[in-house]
Amino acid sequence: MPSYSIGQAAKLLGVSSETVRRWADSGRLAMDREGPGNRAIDGVGLAAFAKERARGMHPVAGSAVATSVRNAFRGIVTRVTLDDVAAQVEVQSGPHRIVSLVTRESVEELGIEVGVTVTARVKSTNVHVDTTP
Repeated sequence: MPSYSIGQAAKLLGVSSETVRRWADSGRLAMDREGPGNRAIDGVGLAAFAKERARGMHPVAGSAVATSVRNAFRGIVTRVTLDDVAAQVEVQSGPHRIVSLVTRESVEELGIEVGVTVTARVKSTNVHVDTTP
């Protein structure tokens, strides 16, 4: 099962390392010791925390990652549902929840499971724009 350093968790959650430390110190985010003094966050726990934290959050304008790939969302897998041939993979990337339908074979070959870090790349022919009331 994957585990994450404070810095890695901060990057995935879109906050500072100090914020992750405060959440851990206050008991909001479970953290263990890995080796001599290194603090680590379990991937499944981090996935659950990211999902819970994202409820009620709204994307912030100007928060795009500096990359030429405009529709790439780095995040943590929060759910995998497998069928005989297909699979549904849910990724939490900051306040964004991305759901992808892929083959079961792809999920197994890539080792995708809850708590793993992935990048969801989105290409769409339809884009809808809404205003916030």
